[in-house]
Amino acid sequence: MEHTVREFIRPGRRVHLVGIGGVSMAPLGEVLRDRGVEVTGSDLHDSAGVERLRAMGIPVAVGHRAENVAGAQCVIRTAAVHDDNPEIAAARAAGIPVFERAQAWGAIMEHYQNALCVAGTHGKTTTTSMCAHIFLAAGRDPSVMLGGVLPILGAGHRVGRGDTIIAESCEYCNSFLSFCPTVAVILNVEEDHLDFFRDLADIQRSFRAFAQLVPQERGWVVVNGDNPHAVQAVEDCGRRLFRFSLTDSTAGGWVSGLTWERGLPAFDVVIGGEKYAHVCLKVGGAHNVSNALAAACAAWVLGVPGTAVEEGLASFTGAGRRFERKGEYNGADVYDDYAHHPDELHALLAMAKSLGYQRVVCAFQPHTYSRTAALFGRFVEELKQADVAVLAEIYAAREQNTLGISSRDLAGHIPGSLYCATLEEVTGALRALARPGDLILTVGAGDIYLAGEALVS
Repeated sequence: MEHTVREFIRPGRRVHLVGIGGVSMAPLGEVLRDRGVEVTGSDLHDSAGVERLRAMGIPVAVGHRAENVAGAQCVIRTAAVHDDNPEIAAARAAGIPVFERAQAWGAIMEHYQNALCVAGTHGKTTTTSMCAHIFLAAGRDPSVMLGGVLPILGAGHRVGRGDTIIAESCEYCNSFLSFCPTVAVILNVEEDHLDFFRDLADIQRSFRAFAQLVPQERGWVVVNGDNPHAVQAVEDCGRRLFRFSLTDSTAGGWVSGLTWERGLPAFDVVIGGEKYAHVCLKVGGAHNVSNALAAACAAWVLGVPGTAVEEGLASFTGAGRRFERKGEYNGADVYDDYAHHPDELHALLAMAKSLGYQRVVCAFQPHTYSRTAALFGRFVEELKQADVAVLAEIYAAREQNTLGISSRDLAGHIPGSLYCATLEEVTGALRALARPGDLILTVGAGDIYLAGEALVS
């Protein structure tokens, strides 16, 4: 008989989480424990997250060993844990069902009246964070699941008592297709994760399937009308669509009276021809105006008053690793950002150039060999926007370098750029470059932030 994860999310059941210290595994452990499930876990390392779980009475083993799964009725794993993991192998041998993290979150979402799921190739963490700020300001006591740290939460998650869960929803490996959204936000659809998806059309099919998870009668698909690939993905999908746009006044929600002061935007959100909220953002960039508009429209369809949108967005100063200030060195400001796709680089560098610095120095660490190879020409074009580009070696993540590609290849196409084989070399190069009036950016989804932290320390 085929088991579903729902059978195990109930009081008295015993569930073991492999990789429990991860950003969306730790909150999963908390939520399951709150539902009366007996939770155990394992992780490769001790961490603050692991200590927090232990303090709640969840036993966590350090290291993956077969005996850790003894007594578990099911096992839930993070995407980074593969079939050759000793705990997964032991569970399979013992006939213990193994589920993916996303399947468990999907089952949990069914317990909430509202599941606000934020998807898109870029902007997910920021927009999910903005939604969290809005719903907290509205007193809705939401549960939140993020792919980054949000300062207001002091973590990447929150377990609330309200009727709403707000979840960052990733398309990689189709994991968001295990979710149960009542409101699906689609920020943009672009070519990425081409180690899993065949092409753009394949990615669009995945986002369409995500939109169609929304219930027909009471659900909404909130889609960015300024992103043609996203609009194309959901047209005629048989669900209620709410389109938002920065400029198109025929959209369901749009921006009016946009002004900029010292790089920061203020604007009205207009819905149904009427002003819904006046927003003053503490984060710059046109991409963040669009993210804030998406969050406001999602709040509107869920009945949140405009005053909570104003208050929530006024208190938002950015998510961790999203244009995050690290300090200064030799009169230069040092910031870090998670951008790892050419579109994200474009938005980041365009914003950085608007802030009035004399030079923008960008230390970029490409993320995965496959992405670097697939989008090589676009990375070159975007990195030319920086006054000086410093290229760290490619961060392998889950891959082997079967393509024989290196950041040295990118540097060869970018005039005046520097190639650094190690992070220590990156820090050294930035130390030599830094001068008053510079904005120094460490950029990428790997461990490039360490180079900036070493610089300012």
